Amino acid sequence: MAGPTYVVLLGKQGAGKGTQSELLCARHGLVHLSTGDILRAAVKAGSDLGREVSRILEAGELVSDDLVNRLVEERLGAPDAAAGAVFDGYPRTRGQAEALDRILAPVAVGLCVLVELPDALVVERLSGRRVCEGCGTIYSVADPSAQTGVCARCGGRVVQRADDTPEAIGARLSAYERDTRPLVDFYDARGLLERVDGDRPVEAVQASIEAALAARGLA
Repeated sequence: MAGPTYVVLLGKQGAGKGTQSELLCARHGLVHLSTGDILRAAVKAGSDLGREVSRILEAGELVSDDLVNRLVEERLGAPDAAAGAVFDGYPRTRGQAEALDRILAPVAVGLCVLVELPDALVVERLSGRRVCEGCGTIYSVADPSAQTGVCARCGGRVVQRADDTPEAIGARLSAYERDTRPLVDFYDARGLLERVDGDRPVEAVQASIEAALAARGLA
């Protein structure tokens, strides 16, 4: 990729955004930027912003858009982000998308990929996934690490998330439609949206995303 490239991945929970983000980053030297990772890294680093985030989380409060935007801007200023980034879970709102435009200027988001997946498959995938509490690695329920409860990557405890029950998933799907639809419209209006069928093998989804990048001269 020539110059910094910024890609936004949208999609329902369980659509495979994290996997595709990692593949894009490995192939093109980009950083994987997810809100959760940024918050955890900031707290661990103990920076001024990190201490502010820590106080908010310890109080059980939500991190404001303004603070998240500041963390994103700080992360994008790191040397390893010079080639660009893949945004996974950010922006979450139209306001964050507009803030990202300001942060990136004069460069801009080059592509927004919407990984589409039917609700029934979302429930099936999320109900059957397990997550490492230590490093966040995701396993299927049939994976040996899920069976033993021990992460093969870091040795952490592998568990089912409390919000991966069918009832909780239904609520999250409703929230997704409410919150993400404006983002889809935001990027579609700019001619940046590419819809990709997520109900295919990982390699096929990856190939579609790479083709979309190439069509825009980004790969």
